[in-house]
Amino acid sequence: MTEGTTSAAPEGGDTLTRLEQEGEIAADYLEGLLDIADLDGDIDMDVEADRAAVSIVSDTGSRDLQKLVGRDGEVLEALQELTRLAVHRETGDRSRLMLDIAGYRAKKREELSELGAKAAAEVKNTGEAVKLKPMTPFERKVVHDAVKAAGLRSESEGEEPQRFVVVLPA
Repeated sequence: MTEGTTSAAPEGGDTLTRLEQEGEIAADYLEGLLDIADLDGDIDMDVEADRAAVSIVSDTGSRDLQKLVGRDGEVLEALQELTRLAVHRETGDRSRLMLDIAGYRAKKREELSELGAKAAAEVKNTGEAVKLKPMTPFERKVVHDAVKAAGLRSESEGEEPQRFVVVLPA
């Protein structure tokens, strides 16, 4: 964007259209990457919680897609950032797109929700704050949401990459 220009925030249906466009740009970019890497996978697009959501899935349960997840989701995080940059290059707008590969992020979300609920239960029982291990921004968000659903509050402390969640008594 050049200096002096402004971008009006899209309203309602315009937001959905913009997010669908982000998903399409991301899908094209990811299809290109899959072709280059000679990997099989289908791309699913959706809009969840006011952000584009793109998933790479395989009917065969291909272990090849696990290479795109990497250890502890590191490759997935990098691919998500690259995909966001590809969307930004096309639209000029910052993207909050979420990428999932082979169901990794969905499974991780489930595990983290359980972790947040267990930590909240522990805090309710002991009355003392609980500090969790360092997490990525995505992981912290899921835990914060689970703690909030349990009726408690939480905060993030520390500096990246050692930033962690603290679950606090009511």
